[in-house]
Amino acid sequence: METSLHRQLKEQYAGARGRTEVTLGDYRVDVVRGKRLIEIQHGPLGVIRRKIAALLEEHSVTIVKPIVARKWLIKLTKKNGTVADVRRSPYRGSMLDVFEDLLHFMQVYPHRRLRLEVPFIDIEEYRYPRPKRRRRWSAPSHSVLDQRLIRVRETLTLETAGDLWAMIDADLPEPFHTRNLADALDIDRWKARRIAYCLFHAGAAERVGKRGNAYLYTRCALPRPRTRRRAEAVRAALEWPLPDVESISGRAAG
Repeated sequence: METSLHRQLKEQYAGARGRTEVTLGDYRVDVVRGKRLIEIQHGPLGVIRRKIAALLEEHSVTIVKPIVARKWLIKLTKKNGTVADVRRSPYRGSMLDVFEDLLHFMQVYPHRRLRLEVPFIDIEEYRYPRPKRRRRWSAPSHSVLDQRLIRVRETLTLETAGDLWAMIDADLPEPFHTRNLADALDIDRWKARRIAYCLFHAGAAERVGKRGNAYLYTRCALPRPRTRRRAEAVRAALEWPLPDVESISGRAAG
């Protein structure tokens, strides 16, 4: 079932002139706006890799991949019941989470017809308790009824290999290895290895040797990324008006 979050993003990207849920050959596309196809993907990008590769043969495609910055958990007494509790989830998303999805999407990105838009969003998630049943494995104590958009903090637009560097706000030595990257970004090294993998396979970095068992990387000479400038320009503009949303978390905070 389509969530409110998916519907809200779809309506915003469609605007007044876009068409939604359009069938093109073997595929259904969320939005067609002019000559551009827009696909909103909450799950892993790898799941739609073949679909996007096929559509790119003849069309310009935008993938909207939202990253949840903050989440408010709305606990209901039962499915479609009343609100029992409202609290903020301790989870905090990061723009670096995009690299987790790109890891299984490098066969497609970058592409001259492909644009990846990453809205950094706050949402409400509505949950209700699951019936208690005896199981041999651990199961969630709740089911998710719906997710709703509260606001868009900013949106990054990725089109080229060089744009990936706009998400890495760090000073790195030349050459650098994944320990340098992990320390500069304050992340685990296994995450830094995945980022380096994406940079290398996108053509944003090249391997120039080894230090012990670790690859050494250097930044490729590419055009200056436009992503950061775009993000700053739209940060305020993309506080999208959502007149149909009455935020429970906002009322609770007030």
